[in-house]
Amino acid sequence: MIYQTAQDWRGADHKRLLLFGMSGLGKTHVSNALRAGGDWFHYSIDYRIGTRYMGEHIADNFKREAMKVPLLRDLLMTDSVRITSNITFDNLAPLSTYLGKPGDPARGGLPFAEYQRRQDQHRSAEVAALLDTPRFIERAHALYGYAHFVCDSGGSICEVVDPEDAADPVLRRLADELLMVWIEGTEADTADLVRRFDRNPKPIYYQPDFLGEIWARYLAENRLDAAEVDPDAFLRWGYAQVLAHRQPRYRAIARNWGVTVAAGDIARVRNAEDVTEVVARALEARRSAP
Repeated sequence: MIYQTAQDWRGADHKRLLLFGMSGLGKTHVSNALRAGGDWFHYSIDYRIGTRYMGEHIADNFKREAMKVPLLRDLLMTDSVRITSNITFDNLAPLSTYLGKPGDPARGGLPFAEYQRRQDQHRSAEVAALLDTPRFIERAHALYGYAHFVCDSGGSICEVVDPEDAADPVLRRLADELLMVWIEGTEADTADLVRRFDRNPKPIYYQPDFLGEIWARYLAENRLDAAEVDPDAFLRWGYAQVLAHRQPRYRAIARNWGVTVAAGDIARVRNAEDVTEVVARALEARRSAP
């Protein structure tokens, strides 16, 4: 790790963090608090994915839908209108919409093969965006003069790396540049995430083998063909399983590559000083652990 002790961290002229964990536990909250102080550059992996690496896919999907409307088709064919994604740090809906959900097309679902294709695109984009992080660290300092840097990773980071491989190319590159910080939730946090997801199921990235396993099991248990699946019902059914699948992978990243902070402590963070103390305590806890 680039900071071995709390003293190293507190005294660092250039503090660099990568936050990881399930969406909804505070990664963006902390990143926004740091950015608001003026000295921290906020690099969002999901924003980078949605703009640099999947922006063209997203815009083409919008255009594909617009071409079904005669008026819009005529305007597009004569370059009279422009259709683009207005993705922001706080609104990643264009990326989620493109990633989509598998199942019945009449209920907004995608054929499973197309869904897998988009999942593969997302995996490649996420790896590329993560590997871009060191370049953005350099740019943030050289171009804009930011002293500190926070990488707000996607919830699926654990699905595109092997945390038990000391030579994993993504984790190795990241750990050489930033302190990896897992925001760990409690059972109550997990239950709250499930309730929130149940109210508004959103597209999600799955590790390919895991996706194939739960998709096949869902079809078998419900005696459905792929085109009969209610997309939201499948996402709701699988969400708790996704959380359980990711938890040990997050834990392994923290054990082998970084530190762990409690989601409850993160919820109380209001500024950079709070973040410094939370991370310092995590480093002290790691150093004192048997």
